[in-house]
Parts: sequence; C-alpha cells; structure tokens
Amino acid sequence: MMRTLCSKNVVRQLYSLAMWALQPVLRRKLQRRGRDEAGYLQAIDERFGHYTPAITQAVTQGGYVWVHAVSLGETRAGAVLLQALRAAHPGMRILLTHGTATGRAQGVSLLQDGDVQVWQPWDTPAAVQRFLTQFKPCVGLILETELWPNWVDQCHKANVPLVLVNARMSDKSMRQAQRLAWLSRPAYLGLSCVLAQTEADAERLRTLGAKVDGVVGNVKFDAQPDATQLAQAHAWKQKLKRPVVLFTSSREGEEAMWLDTLQALKDVPLDAHDHINAVQWLVVPRHPQRFDDVAALMTQRGWTVSRRSTWHDGPANDDDVNTLWLGDSLGEMALYYGLSDAALLGGSFAPLGGQNLIEATACGCPVIMGPHTFNFAQAAQLAEEAGAALRVPDMAQAVTTALQMVRFGPDESAHVQACAVFSQAHRGATQRTVQALLPYLKTN
Repeated sequence: MMRTLCSKNVVRQLYSLAMWALQPVLRRKLQRRGRDEAGYLQAIDERFGHYTPAITQAVTQGGYVWVHAVSLGETRAGAVLLQALRAAHPGMRILLTHGTATGRAQGVSLLQDGDVQVWQPWDTPAAVQRFLTQFKPCVGLILETELWPNWVDQCHKANVPLVLVNARMSDKSMRQAQRLAWLSRPAYLGLSCVLAQTEADAERLRTLGAKVDGVVGNVKFDAQPDATQLAQAHAWKQKLKRPVVLFTSSREGEEAMWLDTLQALKDVPLDAHDHINAVQWLVVPRHPQRFDDVAALMTQRGWTVSRRSTWHDGPANDDDVNTLWLGDSLGEMALYYGLSDAALLGGSFAPLGGQNLIEATACGCPVIMGPHTFNFAQAAQLAEEAGAALRVPDMAQAVTTALQMVRFGPDESAHVQACAVFSQAHRGATQRTVQALLPYLKTN
C-alpha cells in the first residue's frame, strides 16, 4: 500500500515538473494564437494564477461556484445549466473559467453582478493553489470532458468537491486515457461525483475509475435557440430564390473535400433540380481564426465569396450561382440554421469525431453527417433513428443527399418534423443535474 502511494506521488511529481517546464512553451503558443485571435493575448498571467488588482479587489470573499467551460460548446451548455442553477439558488456567485478565446468571449454574456471570469489555471500545483487561494470556491463543476490531475489533487487538499457534469467519454478518449492510466486513473478516482450524459459514457468513465452518480442526459437538449435570430432568418428566407444548404462547423481539410465535390458535380450535366446550382451553399467554419483562410480557399477555386460580416439587410448575391456564402460571425448559429434547409455536419467527413448536432435539430434543420461521429456518438445515433439526421459514407454522397432532400418538399418536411420530435424527447437533463448537485450547493 505504501509503495503504491509513493509511486503515485512520484508520477504526479514528474508530471507536475513537466507542466512547470512547459510554461514558456504555453506563453509562446498563446502569443502565436493571439496573432489570429486577439482574445488569447488577454490576461495571460491569469493562466498561471496571477491576477490583476481589479480582480483581487473584486473578490472580497470565497464561496464561489466554480464552473469550467473550456471552449465554445461547453460554454453554451454552461449557459443552460447556469440559468437553472441561479433559479434554484438565488444569489449564487459564479467563478467562470475557460481555455479558449471563443469560450471566454461567449462566457461574458453569462456573468451577473458578483461573478468573476478568468482563464483556467495551468495544471501546476503552484498555479492551481494560487487560483484556489484567490477565489476559495465551495465546489467545482467541470463541464463534459476537461480534467487535469493537479486540479483534482489540489481541490482534494483544499476540501473543494470537484464534479464532472454533462460528462461524456468516447471510445477513443477512453483508450487514450487508459494508455496514461498511471496519471489519468487517480484523477478520475479523485472526482467527488460524475453525472454522465448516457449509460455508454458512464460505463467508459467507470472503466477509468470514476464514481458515476447518475446518468442524467445531455443539458444541451434544454437550450432554446435564439428567437430573435430565428425570426431574422425567417424574414430573410422569404426573399431567397433558392433553398440553402449549410456546411456547419467545418474543419480544416473538409472545406477542400466539399469544394472538390462541388466542382466535380458542377461539371456534370444534370437536371437543373439536381445540379449544385439549385441551392445556395453556406459554410460556417468551426474555428473563427480560419475564416480568412476558408474565404481565400474558395476564391482560389474560382468562387465569389459573400461574407456574413458584409451583409446589412440580408444575404447578398443570393441569385448568383457562382457565389458561396461564408458565415464569419460568432454567436449566430441559430441564424444560420434558421436560414438553411439542411446542414452537412462538420468534423464528420474527416476522422475528427464530428460536432454537436443538437442545436441544428432544435432549429428545425435536418442534418446530413459523415461516418465519423465518435465524439457525439449517442446524439448522432438517436438523431439518425429519429429521422432528424441521415448518415452517408462520404462528402460526395452528402452533397447529393442534400440536393435530394431540399428538392422533395414532403421528404424535407418529414425530416423537419422529426427534428422537433427528437429535440423534445430528450429534454429534462438540466433539472436532473441541478437536483443531483443539491448536496454540493447547499452551503452556498
């Protein structure tokens, strides 16, 4: 027993030493990313547990509920959870942390008086200790997948319960964690509670040593699309001459596949209704730092590009079959889904695991997905079974399927109705999560 404990301590010490040595590398990486996304240059010292006088003076006492939403998707899920938590516990003060610039930018809208927003602490004992000492959270709620060994260790030493909420775990991630079991297993064992999205997620998390207290569903199903954006999309859509097909959350390499397919089909003599010119194509890259690169790629391929950032009273050049639309804005996915009659799911055509399709279906936009959806396997399977999503083997089939879907009105209408049924059937996870968190929040 003593030998095992010593081995674990040595492993964590070696890991901590490596993380300490990597701090200059992280600073350089942030500087590089900041050239494309200025948000990464904001308050860099916060990542190492050093806070400005303004932050220090604002924090007059502890007792924060620490909510960590690493990126944009987790922050959107956090919005749903925070609304329910505040309703159940009025006066709750939130400490909101992120790892990406898009997550932090989105998170600003979730703050209320008394809340604090900073970067997540880099996973060294010293940085995490400074973070915990500064804010004195009463509990940590980590959304979905983000877990760091020193977070768990230092929270345990500080008597701060750490809960993994809306937790998911893919087969691929589980195998990666198992290869690093000497480091990952103590971290999962050290969690106070895990609330999983699905039974499959729960089983994988248990395999890694986590104490799973419940399978409560996915809180993202409880998110309501932005009504103002949907209304704007509906108004614009009435003026369009062609249906719109969206390539949503596209990833690097996938835009080239898509453009190759469009070019190949453009050169094939087909019935006008089956031709790619029968629809207006819209692409929204997953990462905003790639907006300009994607625009350049489309221009190089001979297309005219109309960017959302240049629109005033609606989409431009919607009658030009040589024009592709580029969604180069943040926080407007409901607008894009509302404009669209079908969506190709980014991340699923290259082996990247897919993206979340729940928001698309909530907006009534049927989804066509490729073979790679392992990051969101359960949601993808359920959507496919419900008829809210279709699975195809490759990009070429995705494009032709989209053309067929928007051409045949009754079929498209059936898929739209399936989206509504699918979305409604899986709601309720947020309230189940809030109820499960009650023992950890009663002192706040």
